[in-house]
Amino acid sequence: MLNSIQKAFKVKEVRERLLYTFMMLIVIRIGSCLPIPGVDASFLKEFFTNLQNSGMGFVNAITGGSFSNMSMFALSITPYITSSIIMQLMTIAVPKLEEMQKEGEDGRKKIAEYTRYLTVALALFQSSAMAIGFGKQGLLYEDAQNVWGYMTVIAAMTAGSALLMWIGERITEKGVGNGISIVLLINIVSSLPQDVMMLYERFMAGKSVAVATVAAIIVLAVVVATVVFVLVLNGAERRIPVQYSKKMQGRRMIGGQSSHIPLKVNTAGVIPVIFASSIMSMPVMIAQFFNVDYSTFGGKILMALSSANWFRPEMPVYSVGLLIYIVLVVLFAYFYTSITFNPLEVANNMKKSGGFIPGVRPGKPTSDFLNNILNYIVFIGATGLVIVCIVPIIASGLFNVGSLSFGGTSLIIIAGVILETIKAVDSMMLVRNYKGFLND
Repeated sequence: MLNSIQKAFKVKEVRERLLYTFMMLIVIRIGSCLPIPGVDASFLKEFFTNLQNSGMGFVNAITGGSFSNMSMFALSITPYITSSIIMQLMTIAVPKLEEMQKEGEDGRKKIAEYTRYLTVALALFQSSAMAIGFGKQGLLYEDAQNVWGYMTVIAAMTAGSALLMWIGERITEKGVGNGISIVLLINIVSSLPQDVMMLYERFMAGKSVAVATVAAIIVLAVVVATVVFVLVLNGAERRIPVQYSKKMQGRRMIGGQSSHIPLKVNTAGVIPVIFASSIMSMPVMIAQFFNVDYSTFGGKILMALSSANWFRPEMPVYSVGLLIYIVLVVLFAYFYTSITFNPLEVANNMKKSGGFIPGVRPGKPTSDFLNNILNYIVFIGATGLVIVCIVPIIASGLFNVGSLSFGGTSLIIIAGVILETIKAVDSMMLVRNYKGFLND
């Protein structure tokens, strides 16, 4: 990895792309520190401490701390991610959008334009809900609790989200690619120093040298094991062999090649975890707008939905919420895979091109064969996602560690984005080598 980066900086074009990406990341971190006028920081400190204890620390982690500081980038890139998922679902449900997607580059540009409009609309809705919901509770100073004060907060948060979307697209175009993912990555990574301090204060501060050393080794071993497991989960795939029949074209015999269909074990990526976490945390988030009595039956249900209350020895009954979380992750893994990979379409395309799976008849038998394998590997991938996500939850509950940015969903995002970025840089180097060979 370090060798690849060193070689990349020796190539002018790749070096300029890397430096451009780095400068954009600096702009993101500066924007994450710019407060919105009229916002009371003392209210935010108390409120987001309770929010962290309610299991919503991940929301703050993916914004790079901007959410708790109520800075210009408080909404981060989440409206764009949500709008992208919505548009992806709509391309399956709306025939016109599906045709547009199949038109090629022009159709994809049109869908990207619709995604930008939807992003601004979602950012406007979310910022309005936060400003109105928290404004009179102490989010805004008394002299800012007027129409102009609310409009300032709404405009700043909406503009910040739109700017992050623009930065992500510029990184994709002029940087190393995967712009939106890199924006999400830098926000999560920016919380790592705070997480390291949290682990140090919890397990090592005030302990003897021997105890602190053993604790550090155990923590490091758990983190490394989780990282390795995530890397294996992201890279694992089932390759279905495909054979193409030979046929005469003019005086030449073409075809007869062997290929394969790569089916990733973690087909849906981190999307099922994001969906499940959003559904579980939404009632908890809405409850922050109201004075909820947690001693009532409804309040106890909310506590069971909060991951901060799982695996706590003093209240084990609330861990039942973990079962709901696991079921949601598995269901969303199957649902998202079903809309992104169509076995019947793949089987028909193979049949048209003269391809077949050895031992399986073309057409519907091939579709059924792919569907059965897909159901099997999706369950394995969903199980892996659940294992990765519950490890930090167990640590938080049993040892009262708190919400960690490099656990669960965040760790999957970090590993996936870093691997994709390295592949993108290697591809740029490969293209450069091909150009050099042709010029010679």
